[in-house]
Amino acid sequence: MQIGFNLPVSGPMAAPETMAEVAQLGEELGFDYLTLTDHIALPDASVHGYPYSESGSFYSPEPGHRHEQLIAASFVAARTRKIRLVLAVMVVPHRPAVLAAKMLTTLDVMSAGRLTLGVGAGWLKAEFDAVVTTPFAERGAVTDEYLDAIRTLWTEEKPVIHGKYVQFEGLVFDPKPVQRPHPPIWVGGESGPSMRRAARLGDAWYPIGSNNAHLLDTLPRLEAGIARLRKLTAGAGRDPNAIGVVYRVKRHGHAAPPATDGNRRLFSNGLDNVIADVHALRALGVTGIDFDFEGRDAAQAMAEMRSFAAEIMPRIR
Repeated sequence: MQIGFNLPVSGPMAAPETMAEVAQLGEELGFDYLTLTDHIALPDASVHGYPYSESGSFYSPEPGHRHEQLIAASFVAARTRKIRLVLAVMVVPHRPAVLAAKMLTTLDVMSAGRLTLGVGAGWLKAEFDAVVTTPFAERGAVTDEYLDAIRTLWTEEKPVIHGKYVQFEGLVFDPKPVQRPHPPIWVGGESGPSMRRAARLGDAWYPIGSNNAHLLDTLPRLEAGIARLRKLTAGAGRDPNAIGVVYRVKRHGHAAPPATDGNRRLFSNGLDNVIADVHALRALGVTGIDFDFEGRDAAQAMAEMRSFAAEIMPRIR
């Protein structure tokens, strides 16, 4: 099982040297990967609507003060040597497919094959209205077609796409990514369309447990979600075990009441439960878990990373 952490690209910890220091510390402590999130232009963050917290507020402070994901990942790639760089997740409709394919290829080449592409269709209509040229209501279909186009450009010598949103042929698209056939694709999202996308083309399904509309915040709920994924993967004509599961943890160790299904929330109520949950998820077939350490104080966040590496890592490896 791989263990990762979120590298803030927003808020007080998003100063370039702080980002580099935190990334290098994570590499030194033995984390397998770091993650970077993707928003381009947020509305007033005091207006609640974030789907992954009970309050509807972002967990991270000052979420609107933020860097562009792919450029930030390139900066971090240049300041690290071996840790994997996970886009968690790239909102696929944000960038035209051919441009995204080229940027992602460049990042994979420049990082010597350390890119993992996490993908999602997006959820924030106000951001779409400001940034994206395709309709918000069609974001799922756009995501599917863009991903097909990106994979075609990555893997075929004479790529051709004639779709509703993307059309090209006769392009020379070189170099190809270092990783073959292409960088791993982790499909984020907890809804039915997201899970079907993961089953069709994902190397891993990448859910967040705290999505209020599709909760996967307890062991029985996550187990049921993974069972649905395996069934959908078989229905897509793939080996049900061919796809991994990577679980994104927004908070860990915190005191929390039982979830709405009556069970303890995953990764809540102390470090012993965090460790037990890692082992339980491994038994379910989960192949990676990543944790947040972000906040207003970089020194405190790095101290928490060191404590995690000293107190938890030896008990879950």
